[in-house]
Amino acid sequence: MAGILAWFWNERFWLPHNVTWADLQSTEEAAFPQAEDLYLAFPLAFCIFMIRLLFERFIAKPCALGLKVQANGPQKAQPNAILEKVFTAITKHPDEKRLEGLSKQLDWDVRSIQRWFRQRRNQEKPSTLRKFCESMWRFTFYLYIFTYGVRFLKKTPWLWNTRQCWSGYPYQPLMPDLHYYYIVELSFYWSLMFSQFIDVKRKDFGIMFTHHIVTVTLITFSYVTNLTRVGTLILCLHDAADIVLEAAKMANYCKCQKLSDLLFLTFAVVFIVSRLGVYPLWILNTTLFELYDALGNFPALWVFNVLLMVLQILHCFWSYLIIKAAYKAISKGKVAKDARSDVESSSDEEETVPRSKALHSTIATNGTSGANGTNGYLTGGTCSEEH
Repeated sequence: MAGILAWFWNERFWLPHNVTWADLQSTEEAAFPQAEDLYLAFPLAFCIFMIRLLFERFIAKPCALGLKVQANGPQKAQPNAILEKVFTAITKHPDEKRLEGLSKQLDWDVRSIQRWFRQRRNQEKPSTLRKFCESMWRFTFYLYIFTYGVRFLKKTPWLWNTRQCWSGYPYQPLMPDLHYYYIVELSFYWSLMFSQFIDVKRKDFGIMFTHHIVTVTLITFSYVTNLTRVGTLILCLHDAADIVLEAAKMANYCKCQKLSDLLFLTFAVVFIVSRLGVYPLWILNTTLFELYDALGNFPALWVFNVLLMVLQILHCFWSYLIIKAAYKAISKGKVAKDARSDVESSSDEEETVPRSKALHSTIATNGTSGANGTNGYLTGGTCSEEH
């Protein structure tokens, strides 16, 4: 085990030339990031999750009810042991042959069986109240941590000159405010890693899971190697769009259509400008070029940049979906029918969504979700969040 640890923490990989881990040990004069500090993130992630449960129950839910957010879920299917067994053990989407067999077995017409399966599938979808509570929690956290990040960064020299991120590296003392900022962000993303399995399921679950893994890895990697200055810039930049997205989703759940439309349009602009403009020109420029000019080459530098490039690929993917949705909304002006792949109505006929010029309505029909990228979900828009 000692040999494995020595190989993993090889100084020639993690640190610039002529720098050792001993050089970065904390002293009475100066504190530096230590790998063991990251263990604090696990109990804090649990605390954040518990705070979330209390917040959603005692703050978000009363607010939702006060705003008359729909509390009831979809209509429940009538109990039927045979159909329930097929639904849970065989398939949730029976084909024509199976429908005909069930029709003969139960003496029901095929249309009634199809309606039962639609209702049963819808029964597993989250209520608008639950989605509102989740969005309000995310909005509150993002607003808090973004505000904290801005207040911290505006006092730092590297906000205004990214070359200051590398001045004196790696012998940059760890400030208490920076330590708090990093640990809280890491803890939040660890809480998302675990809670995403019980949160509202969305179509981009796999992409968001990848995003969370990349984010946690980047935060951990940059902390251990003391790349925290540029790390704070990345964290603050990514939180900005998420605030607007969650606000837009809450407005939609409250049926404030015009406000929701405006917020979704604002989100689209903020997301694209920050992820396709500011991020590559500001962040990638300093990590790919300014860092190399200041410190030369070492393996960990390239691993760090590869992770940042993976994040940029996710940005491009989500931005494409947003631009596509915005173009469709502007060119057509309305959405005649909900074209999502597996969102079904509980009535006999497939329902059409209300006609709207909303940007987020078009996003919903594209079946996309997850703009956060970062940290968010694009189809929090109209009625698209069934997953």
